[in-house]
Amino acid sequence: MGVDVDVDVDGAPETGGAADEAVQVLRRVFGYDAFRGSQREIIEHVVGGGDAVVLMPTGGGKSLCYQIPSLVRPGVGVVISPLIALMQDQVDALRALGVRAGFLNSTQDLEERRLVEAEFLAGELDLLYLAPERLRVEQTVQLLDRGKISLFAIDEAHCVAQWGHDFRPDYLALSMLHDRWPDVPRIALTATATEATHGEITSRLRMADARHFVASFDRPNIQYRIAAKSEPKKQLLELVRGEHAGDAGIVYCLSRASVEKTAQFLVDNGVAAVPYHAGLDARTRAENQARFLREDGLVVVATIAFGMGIDKPDVRFVAHLDLPKSVEGYYQETGRAGRDGQPSTAWLAYGLQDVVQQRKMIDGSEGDEAHRRRLSAHLDAMLALCETVACRRVRLLAYFGQESGPCGNCDTCLAPPQTWDGTVPAQKLLSTVVRLQRERGQKFGAGQIVDILLGRKTAKVIQFDHDALSVFGIGEDLREAEWRGVVRQLLAQGLLAVEGDYGTLVLTEASGEVLRGQREVPMRREPEKAARAAKAKAKAKRAPVDLPEEALPVFEALRAWRGRTAKEQGVPAYVIFHDATLREIATVRPGTTAELGTVSGVGESKLAKYGEQILDVLAGRDAGEAGEAAAGDGPAKTPEPPAAEEDVVPEPPDDIDW
Repeated sequence: MGVDVDVDVDGAPETGGAADEAVQVLRRVFGYDAFRGSQREIIEHVVGGGDAVVLMPTGGGKSLCYQIPSLVRPGVGVVISPLIALMQDQVDALRALGVRAGFLNSTQDLEERRLVEAEFLAGELDLLYLAPERLRVEQTVQLLDRGKISLFAIDEAHCVAQWGHDFRPDYLALSMLHDRWPDVPRIALTATATEATHGEITSRLRMADARHFVASFDRPNIQYRIAAKSEPKKQLLELVRGEHAGDAGIVYCLSRASVEKTAQFLVDNGVAAVPYHAGLDARTRAENQARFLREDGLVVVATIAFGMGIDKPDVRFVAHLDLPKSVEGYYQETGRAGRDGQPSTAWLAYGLQDVVQQRKMIDGSEGDEAHRRRLSAHLDAMLALCETVACRRVRLLAYFGQESGPCGNCDTCLAPPQTWDGTVPAQKLLSTVVRLQRERGQKFGAGQIVDILLGRKTAKVIQFDHDALSVFGIGEDLREAEWRGVVRQLLAQGLLAVEGDYGTLVLTEASGEVLRGQREVPMRREPEKAARAAKAKAKAKRAPVDLPEEALPVFEALRAWRGRTAKEQGVPAYVIFHDATLREIATVRPGTTAELGTVSGVGESKLAKYGEQILDVLAGRDAGEAGEAAAGDGPAKTPEPPAAEEDVVPEPPDDIDW
């Protein structure tokens, strides 16, 4: 496996005129004048018949890398996509561009499937979307044998990694594409892959001879912030009201109960929000997902059952109220913010209980010891990201094997945290654990340990006579929040461990080095809530839309028109036009369809379909009702819930969505 994009695959034919045709398709169909980053190299390589493994961040334009070759090469591009619940929106978006697209999945009745199959066989499709499960059906394989395939695109290819964060067993069977159709080029794409996952994709899909394209994983428009967890729902409300009022956002929680409570809390405080988790019935999940995709300013509170494949470009924030299990999962989830390149926020509230809970989940997880070690390594990397005093973006990118300098757009850059020598407090806390175990034969959680250090004569302290311990009250020099930070950072550094169902604290092999004075323990200072929060908030505020003041009313009028049009057609608003395109239209104010056709994102099909309507809006001739205009990009029809092939999140035993 290589990462060198300058090395051609032996035998790949020259593209020549096909490359020029790709540029023409980019302009004519998609309305863009130039490719971004390595798009052109990837497209030329695939058009020429070569296999490709593409690692590109969310919002980097991965879909064009297989859509354009499908339009240029003879035959139909077959796209393997993991979520059938979103195929309709993907196909709607392509059809709005004049692309002949279809899908086959279990949401369709027999007549609908036969129509799509006939279109495929007649060469009347440019792209056909399939779930990986569909390839287990022999009838589907025979159908593909009878048609002409231009390429296979394997989207969300990290799902093939068995111990990755989104493993899908059906992806393991996709090596059959190479065996059954060896002459059809394949392109595997993902936004989330470490070196190990990258290697597993290459191996399991049998793409050793593919050319590898690895773009920077940096998303400079996203501001990464990690806050000490205090009252997380109130902290979230402050974020939404203070910085993202009226914005679309995603809030991730670990348990279904927390999802329900958080969504209701937001609604009770005037924020439009809906829940999403695997425990809801299929119809409710479909309705809430459809509302999120089609409405402006809606917040969805969800477990990690939600999000993969979501193509909504204007999500302005992603918040986590619980610690993600891995940096890969965190990166992919935060990457759902700001796909349009506009300033966005990735915010995480993180506390001691998160660490305790994750350690317990790992200890009780299924699988062998090697599997648990992998899970622990994922968690250790996530804790290191949370506890770093350096630039968060530098550490995040380093996890994916990429180097960078301080970004100036994360909390540790905007308000650099202080460090301090926590060796003595660490010794005090570890000594308390030792005294309890050796003198009393007892094990307790962090709360009791902190009460002993602070000299608190609580009922539990008195019950167990812990006020008689020699360590009682030796920690009065620190606040409770600081002591909880000490516990959290000792856990993060492997100097303390969690044991059993009750989250009791025990020593590790490395604890002795600290107790004997052979190891220093640097720590991140717990921030003063009021001062630091205000400072971070002041620096974080920025204009959500970079528009001249005189263009704002025009932009809002265009959004209102787009909302009505999307509602009439039953599609998400971004299928009509992205915000970025409307912003350029509002700024340039073209007076003719020819001038409108030069705007980025306005291809031939959309120009013919919507050109006159947009010019009417710009000229003040829009026939929309005032009430409708005020509603903006409102809800549209709700699709029927998906059936058998829908990805199902495994049901965990204790109300935790893995």
